[in-house]
Amino acid sequence: MSSKLKDWSGSLIPGIITLAVVFGPSKMTITTKLGAEFGYSLLWIVAVAIFFMAIYTSMAARIGMATKQSLLNTIQMKWGSKFSAIIGIGIFLVTVSFQAGNAIGSGVALAELTNTSTGFWVVLSSAIGISLLFFRRFYKILETVMIGIVISMLLSFLVTCIVARPSLSESLAGLRPQVLMGSQGLIIAFIASCFSLVGAFYQSYLVQERARNNKSGNEIRDRSLTGILLLGLMSVIVMVCAASVLHVNHIKVNTAADMGRALTPLFGKKATMFFLIGLYGASFSSLIGNATLGGTLLADSLGFGSSMDSPKAKSFIALIIIIGATIAILFGHIPLELIVFAQSITVLIVPLIGIALFAVSNDATIMGKYKNSTAVNIAAIAGLLLVFILAGLNIQKLFF
Repeated sequence: MSSKLKDWSGSLIPGIITLAVVFGPSKMTITTKLGAEFGYSLLWIVAVAIFFMAIYTSMAARIGMATKQSLLNTIQMKWGSKFSAIIGIGIFLVTVSFQAGNAIGSGVALAELTNTSTGFWVVLSSAIGISLLFFRRFYKILETVMIGIVISMLLSFLVTCIVARPSLSESLAGLRPQVLMGSQGLIIAFIASCFSLVGAFYQSYLVQERARNNKSGNEIRDRSLTGILLLGLMSVIVMVCAASVLHVNHIKVNTAADMGRALTPLFGKKATMFFLIGLYGASFSSLIGNATLGGTLLADSLGFGSSMDSPKAKSFIALIIIIGATIAILFGHIPLELIVFAQSITVLIVPLIGIALFAVSNDATIMGKYKNSTAVNIAAIAGLLLVFILAGLNIQKLFF
């Protein structure tokens, strides 16, 4: 492989890792329910969420390229250590709260495939995740694992979609914006999970980690858009599969695993197998990526540095994986109290992250040539308004 091609393909990796972090089992469940309940009609929301996710992920990537220090250190420099710590610790708490879902998703997928105990696979998947931390260059291992998982997910969902034979005309019609009766809750949940400012924030760390591991010495470029577009593609494929199989046959689902079971009488065990492999890929990649995000940012917020290869960061990453596996084994599901806690923290932290990303990316003394353009700022302000609307709706649901 030529050095230019190697640099180009390497620059795609931070965006692909962000995809793997965001596209977890809860995202799959929401997307499946959208297709199962409303058919192809709400495909337009994928375009909306991906557009804003691309804007903020690119902003974070440019911050990572423009600065020597981490994003939390930049925030500390602008607004003080308390504000920086609130964001870092808040993101850690959010990742801990959602980790049980990743552990449960990985266990359910393999249990369905093998007709064995869910708990066994939860323990094994978590143990594999922790074992990766013992490699001296954890980031390089993370790159390899995430690329392999994303490729397997994409192939699994594509095969499932081909077998399902979706309607092209109805899919195209679904790109016309409309809000169907009873769909508001799922639309909000999808946009909030796909337009992930926590995932976007982490992009700056991934770009800098990539730069630290870059042996060629060439400048790291922002190619996060590829990963975000793949995130949109996989969301579309899952929604279209659910629309063409479940909606048409009036089959209700509560989890993404239900879709795998629903495929059996229609297409046989092979289609189910491919879907469950995709579900496992989504769960396991999010299990590792979510823990890495939370552990790295906690280490940085406590002054231990921003490298995910540092012993402190690895300890925090392992802690998140262990907590998630423990909750999954003890309860077999995510306790309602934990969901409420996660949503409460998210409501407080996500708007702060949006404001911080917008302010830093418009600071000419920090960004230099990477400062936001006028067009990006217009889109970013619209995205920030959407974030505050979602936060307001969540506050109303949680407390009123």
